[in-house]
Amino acid sequence: MRRVRFYEYGGPEVLRVEEAEEPTAGPGELLVRTEAIGVTLPSVRKVRGEGGGTPLPGILGGEVAGEVVALGPGVTDFAVGDRVTSLTFTGSYTELAVAPAVMASRLPDGASAVRAVALVRGGQVALAALATARTAPAESVLITGAASGVGHLAVQLARIQGVQRIVAAVSSPAKADFLRAQGADEVVLYDSENWGEPVDVVLDGVGGDLLPRAVAALAPGGRMVFFGSGGGTVSAFDLLAGAKTITGLTMERFSTTQRELYDRHGELLWELALSGRLRPAVHAEIPLAEVARAHEIIEARANRGKVVLIP
Repeated sequence: MRRVRFYEYGGPEVLRVEEAEEPTAGPGELLVRTEAIGVTLPSVRKVRGEGGGTPLPGILGGEVAGEVVALGPGVTDFAVGDRVTSLTFTGSYTELAVAPAVMASRLPDGASAVRAVALVRGGQVALAALATARTAPAESVLITGAASGVGHLAVQLARIQGVQRIVAAVSSPAKADFLRAQGADEVVLYDSENWGEPVDVVLDGVGGDLLPRAVAALAPGGRMVFFGSGGGTVSAFDLLAGAKTITGLTMERFSTTQRELYDRHGELLWELALSGRLRPAVHAEIPLAEVARAHEIIEARANRGKVVLIP
């Protein structure tokens, strides 16, 4: 089978497509023949060695959709032949991925793998962020990385939940029309001096140098949910003076500590998508052999929606 590894840190050019032995599913795991693989900003940052780096040779976890071809010991909720989507932690850029059964969910009849990858992880993160922030309809929300796979769904879901004012923060004015079509009331650029009136909630998936600006965009008493991989530093005094709070969110913890809510979110996402109320956008479908091109799109912040690899 083919898989992607990197043996040094760097840009897309360090990614290598190589032949490898087929993995086996361990206890509580599924072996999935991938039909679609999601590309995310955290994966791009891991290749760069950011955030402390990942041990070399590097593998990239993430999200996959495809057909179950083998079950590990103890798995009883799935069968060979099921089509599923799942988060993976031991490698997703591959033709055969090992996925924890607890993180997997079946695809509805007729649902495409590409649509599933564009919908499920991004939608789960967006719903978890909104739930963690306890966003109320009368409030205002600012979403960074708003044109990303997570961000554009967060804009749509905030609109579906009736949020009064939705502000989309992006890197380029070329994304403005796309985001207004998703439901954003306002679009602001990262380098703009003024991001408009303060907001009650910020959902931040970018971090880094943008994090202090995102905190500054909060009204007194405002809440931020931070789910990005970019790190960043915030002055404790800024939080104290404005009575502001920041809550970190990881899907691994959310899905295990709030399992019932995670499962309800999964059902809701498909219900909204199949009814046409939620529209996951796919920016590009790229062959696995051209993985470097997929990372180039993410690095350039050029995507409007999800970038998907096709094995």
